[in-house]
Amino acid sequence: MRVVGVDSGRMDDSNDHRYVSRRSLLRASAGAATITAVGTGQASAEGSVSPSWFDSRCPDATHEPSMGHCVDGGMEGCMDDHPATVELRAAVRDTLEEQYPDAGALVDAGYKPYFDTLDRDADGWSHWINPEYVGDESVVDPERPESVLVDNETWRSIGVMFIATENGEPIEPPAVYGETGSEDRCSPWHYHAGLPGRFAWWYYRQAYERDFEDGNVTLPCRTPCMLHVWTGDHPEGVYAHDGPPREYRDQEPADDPGFETGAKPGTDTLDWDSLPSDLVPEQRPDELAALVPGL
Repeated sequence: MRVVGVDSGRMDDSNDHRYVSRRSLLRASAGAATITAVGTGQASAEGSVSPSWFDSRCPDATHEPSMGHCVDGGMEGCMDDHPATVELRAAVRDTLEEQYPDAGALVDAGYKPYFDTLDRDADGWSHWINPEYVGDESVVDPERPESVLVDNETWRSIGVMFIATENGEPIEPPAVYGETGSEDRCSPWHYHAGLPGRFAWWYYRQAYERDFEDGNVTLPCRTPCMLHVWTGDHPEGVYAHDGPPREYRDQEPADDPGFETGAKPGTDTLDWDSLPSDLVPEQRPDELAALVPGL
């Protein structure tokens, strides 16, 4: 299945690396003397934030990682051997093998590192997001996946994550197959309401889309709807929320990092420290999270 639109060109996918800074975020919100990015907290004289992460705006919010289904019963009709699933998975696999096989290829294609550093339970895989694809009108396009999922040990791509956005704004996700109300409908989209997922999406928007320049520093109650498609074997299926267990990721390490680094695939973990400085935002997620007491 492919739902394709025309690139709106709204998002800035330049390579000038004008990333978000701690000072910029504080200055952007200084007029109201609050940083609503972390709730309704007051900015202190030292530049920290006293947050109210969980208020009436966000009844589903949790401190620990959590998610919910965007479509009630959307997983019930999903089958790995359904022709639509087989076709989508094969198309995703072809795209990863031909265009985005590893972290180096993702860098060349404009993907940005998006390590979920607040999710301490992450099992050795990371998201890489392409602002151009988040910002266009295509949805579930195997040739333009908004995010590619990478194994941090081998540095190789292991799946994709489609994000239901249009011109960067969340939209109702389309079903992979089946009609509304039908028993065989498959719409396995999920959202994150836990603090790690909400913060990670907020970080992406600030670091790579520079939302703070427009005064938009509000932490979302939920992420947009997201859909994983894993290309290798997975005990929980093609659309599983969590990544495949380590024993299911038996790829050989990437032959070459694809960028200048002292780290080596298969020997060193792919993380912020293994990337060249021009790929690392001025402030990493943990550094911005340090503004929030208790995280």
